[in-house]
Amino acid sequence: MSSESNGGIQLIEEEETPLNSSINTTPLVDIMLVMLIIFLITVPVVVGTVEVELPEERNQAVITRPENVNLSVDTQGNVYWNQYRLPDEEELMSRLRQAAVIVPQPEVHIRGDQETEYHNVGRVVEAAQKAGIAKIGFITKKPGGGGY
Repeated sequence: MSSESNGGIQLIEEEETPLNSSINTTPLVDIMLVMLIIFLITVPVVVGTVEVELPEERNQAVITRPENVNLSVDTQGNVYWNQYRLPDEEELMSRLRQAAVIVPQPEVHIRGDQETEYHNVGRVVEAAQKAGIAKIGFITKKPGGGGY
């Protein structure tokens, strides 16, 4: 550096540093490594699937046998055994335990009202599982608004 005095003003000249004309490749390498990791993670998921033929969706008509148990849950959470309203959960458990020992065991079909809360239907499912019922099904409307 050299300095000159010019009428009380001191001028400082800096030595010119050579320009760096190389490209900084660090960000490029970082991005490429991240992309490589993403591809290494996702490729086995896409390629590694087993070829299976999936079944087509269809609703089978329910064959209602007299020995099957039909439980209904209304909007207030009341439980009905076929057409009879059960007074409490103890009665439900008692009847389900009796049905569980019948050979062959009857299926339990649960019809939950569309407006009922999930926990009302959930407690019926839980009671059936605790009683030892092996087959529990849900009855729904046919697509297109048909009957049951």
